[in-house]
Amino acid sequence: MLEQILMLSRVQFASTAAFHIIFPMMSIGISLYLFIMESMWLYTKKDSYYRQLRFWMKIFMLSFAIGVASGFPMAFQFGTNWSGFANSAGPFFGNIIGFETTIAFTMETTFLGIFIFGWKRVPKLVHLASNFLVLFAASLSAFWIVAANSWMQLPEGVHMEAGKVIVDNYYAAIFNHDTIVSYLHMWFACVEATIFLLGGVAAWGILRHRENANFRAFFTSTLKYLTVVALVVTTLQFYIGDVSGQTVARFQPEKLAAYELHWNTNLPGEGAALHLLAWPNSTGDGNAFEVSIPNLLSILSTRTMTGTVPGLNTFAPSDRPTIAESVTVFYSFRVMFAIGILLFLLMAVSLYYLYRGKLAPDHILSRSKFLYAWVWSIPLGFIAAEAGWMVREIGRQPWMIYHMLRVSESASVGLNALVVGIVLGAVVLLYLALLSIFVFFVRKITLKGPDLTSPIH
Repeated sequence: MLEQILMLSRVQFASTAAFHIIFPMMSIGISLYLFIMESMWLYTKKDSYYRQLRFWMKIFMLSFAIGVASGFPMAFQFGTNWSGFANSAGPFFGNIIGFETTIAFTMETTFLGIFIFGWKRVPKLVHLASNFLVLFAASLSAFWIVAANSWMQLPEGVHMEAGKVIVDNYYAAIFNHDTIVSYLHMWFACVEATIFLLGGVAAWGILRHRENANFRAFFTSTLKYLTVVALVVTTLQFYIGDVSGQTVARFQPEKLAAYELHWNTNLPGEGAALHLLAWPNSTGDGNAFEVSIPNLLSILSTRTMTGTVPGLNTFAPSDRPTIAESVTVFYSFRVMFAIGILLFLLMAVSLYYLYRGKLAPDHILSRSKFLYAWVWSIPLGFIAAEAGWMVREIGRQPWMIYHMLRVSESASVGLNALVVGIVLGAVVLLYLALLSIFVFFVRKITLKGPDLTSPIH
């Protein structure tokens, strides 16, 4: 019964977190785009930037509202399903989550009010400042969430005493060796996913408004602007991802071994191979088959041809992910990486078309395959982010707080499996309804198109 409750609680939290994370990601990515558009409008005085700002602002407000609604069920679970964790980690984890709410979220909602309702009521530079502070607050919110999670990955600056986390150094705990690189990796993931969301919606808008030259020009401009932003973001994301992998290799070797299905530590003088594809054998101590690149895992992990990479068999089975978890992590990592490559290639093609002048409104309809590629890219950035979080969280198993508190010790006792299952089903239905609402209104906003005639405020 305890195992059923534990698994249901894990699935419930994973479901709520996986859905909720989509909308804070949008808040960061769309607010960045809005800030760029408003800055360019004030700098150039061109109406086209203002029209971009006002149109995409609608989708930002929609994503923010659903993000707030979807976040409440997740927060309550620390008390209902994970009271063991809350009891042990509250002295630090509770403070950090409190910072996210009282500092970042409060700031975001305050300046969002000025941003939405401040047109013609505050000076233009003040309105721009509110725009920036919405972006800053959304980014700060993400920082506190990642800091809390990074501390669970690498619990530095604390010690455990009588089952309670005692904080020795707040600075070391918040800015542990994982925090900054993981935050940057997540921040750029937010922006990258949102770029292709907005670009996909813009491409769909072009296809749906084939006969409206003005709407076609508007959405084509969106694609052009997003292509330039994507050039920077997709390139930096590969570098930051590599640094993140270095951090895992240094501080969480069993996680690295799991997401590479690397079972045996390579011998001195021999490099560890990176498996492109693999599947464990029936005994769970090696791979039944593997398609590999010799020495590449050593190169990526240690920057040497023959660097030592500990294998899964080095660690006690009770202290590492299970075989099923390792397979999940292995293929989740490859899904994330493959999507990153696909989005980079789409950006490169878009950049080539932009450079050659082939993204002109009068010619873009002749490239319907290109437009549909953007449409199909809408969910890809978010799928990659979800896969990345699966790698991050499942790869840490069986630890809730790495090498300090196990997941099995963190769950609430006395729960009823049937009740947890019913709540899980209700949460899933709620989130499917919220997702349907989001898709419905994004479609409606796009079909209506931008307002190109109202006075400029």
